[in-house]
Amino acid sequence: MKKILITFLLIAGSINLHAQDTDTLSFDRYIEWVKAYHPLSAQADILLTMGDMEVRKARGGFDPLVYGNLDKKSYDEKTYYDKREAGISIPTWAGIELNGLYEQNSGQYLNPENAVPDGGLLSAGASVNLGQGLLMDDRRAGLRKAQIYQQSTESDRKRMLNELYLQATGTYWNWSLAYANRTLQEEGVELAKARFQAVKISYEQGDFPAIDTVEAATQLLNRTFNLQKAENELFLRTQELNNFLWDDSGNPIALGIQTVPEQLGSDEPLTLNQEELRILVADHPELRLVDYELAGLDVDRRLKAQQIIPVVKLKYNFLSEELNQFDQTGFFENNYKWGLSVYTPLMWRKARGETRLVEAKIDFKENSRELKELQIRTKLENELNNWNTLNAQITTYIQNVTALEMLLQGELRRFEIGESSLFLVNSREVSVFSSRVTLNELFTKRKIAFAKARFAAGVGFE
Repeated sequence: MKKILITFLLIAGSINLHAQDTDTLSFDRYIEWVKAYHPLSAQADILLTMGDMEVRKARGGFDPLVYGNLDKKSYDEKTYYDKREAGISIPTWAGIELNGLYEQNSGQYLNPENAVPDGGLLSAGASVNLGQGLLMDDRRAGLRKAQIYQQSTESDRKRMLNELYLQATGTYWNWSLAYANRTLQEEGVELAKARFQAVKISYEQGDFPAIDTVEAATQLLNRTFNLQKAENELFLRTQELNNFLWDDSGNPIALGIQTVPEQLGSDEPLTLNQEELRILVADHPELRLVDYELAGLDVDRRLKAQQIIPVVKLKYNFLSEELNQFDQTGFFENNYKWGLSVYTPLMWRKARGETRLVEAKIDFKENSRELKELQIRTKLENELNNWNTLNAQITTYIQNVTALEMLLQGELRRFEIGESSLFLVNSREVSVFSSRVTLNELFTKRKIAFAKARFAAGVGFE
């Protein structure tokens, strides 16, 4: 009757537990979907728009300004004065401000310096900073810092996408692990059911004692319990995976029960170009963001350094009644007005203090960058070592699983000829199932270690 038990085991081992049609969600298909439609991916793209708008706002500081003034006083049927002017001011990147003005003034008590021809007076000229503000001023500093921020948004976007890649990758392979373990536990339950039925028949025919049916029943109950835990774990992991699936309209997607992951131990090998990752880490988004911070501080340093220089502002304007007369006027010959403003603090303590403060911030940030780069490179080496170790462990453990399966087959043959017991067969089988669960975990860790190594080098979806 022991042959009956062996026959039941062989039949159970050949059962296809998932014969129904399934739809495999491959990792590559999943990760591309996450990159295209996940809300964090959309948020990362919004960062680029924010950078563009910062530059646009800063460029607004160089927009031409049109202005006009009207000032009139009339009293006791007398026009004291009637002053009208309209002009335009055009700031430039070079720090020169171009000006154009038309003024028309009249009145009995008009200040003589405001007297102009009856047809009005045109003036055109420029104001130039010859001292402070010659090389850098608030307007140019604002634009340069906005451009730096715009460049930094690309690195910030890459950082966000890399984090999304790592989270999505870990979630997928944990889902795949839960599915593989659930399948394995289902197989164990089917084997336990077949064994229980075989032992029960053998007991009824007088070949096995009643205690063997208890042994088989407890094994079935234990594996049923493990299957229930595996099903609950699969449910939780599936819900976690659903958090990463969205459609092109921004609506969440729930996986169908017929959707399954790709196998953990797929034949396609994972390869890491470790030397390439060691080179790519120099362009890590975290380091690039620090570089942009340093660039912004350097702009502040240059701006503060300008404050130590005295303010020397020169203004010059041609004067003419008609537009076509400007080209007939020479500098400081006739029909012009000009002015020169000069002022400076005596000790420059504020300017020197602010300049030194920015320089100290730059030194602090440079030291922080060196430390961060060392930490990032150390993290990368740790992840690469973990990757190499897992590959070696998997190679070793595959051999262990093969050996345990051979021991199980040997124990079954011994049981068939009466040299073993049901307890020993169960013990061998438990070892096989436990080792296969461990192997699934190692496969999962290697998949995630692959993503962690890329993440440590600053690489994600690329």
